[in-house]
Amino acid sequence: MKTLQASIFGAAALAIAFTAQAQDYRGQAISMMKRDFHAQGIARMDRLDEDALQQICNLSHNNPPKGIAETLQHDQLATVQYPADGKFLGDWKAGEKIAQDGRGMTWSDKAGQANGGSCYNCHQIGSDTTSFGDIGNSLLHFGKTRGYSADVQKYVYGKIYNAKAYSLCSKMPRFGHSGTLTEQQIKDLVALLLDPNSPVNK
Repeated sequence: MKTLQASIFGAAALAIAFTAQAQDYRGQAISMMKRDFHAQGIARMDRLDEDALQQICNLSHNNPPKGIAETLQHDQLATVQYPADGKFLGDWKAGEKIAQDGRGMTWSDKAGQANGGSCYNCHQIGSDTTSFGDIGNSLLHFGKTRGYSADVQKYVYGKIYNAKAYSLCSKMPRFGHSGTLTEQQIKDLVALLLDPNSPVNK
């Protein structure tokens, strides 16, 4: 309840500060998406719905007031579900396949089908990769630079599970929070970044 109240308060405060013209443009954009997007297969209309947190980020141009951001970021951290076995490292080879796989959650995919992580769309991962996005920072030598401790493993797991727990308006998807990736898939991605034998750390 506290999270919801903070979210509603934050969204309301930002909406009041938003100019009438900006709100009009935003309304037009939402109307256009609802007009042109049609449910098909597993892609349902609820994909157009913002949760309260995303609404705050959108209304504030990803720069909400510090107090609101800190409160909601703390709330997001509480949503991270860490592995019950306390282990964060999976198989880096499986993690590399997940990172390179961009399939999943489209209208033509089947419900329950394993999704990819599409990590290369935003990050450089291996030194021999010739094509990658730069929306996110380079992850080359991630473990070599930060170390391989249990604390680092836990941080990386949490960051992949819900990036907004560490940076409220992060553009990175909330892979675990949204159910896009499974616990094992996240463990495999942690291993890709933190196993010394992974190409990330060579």
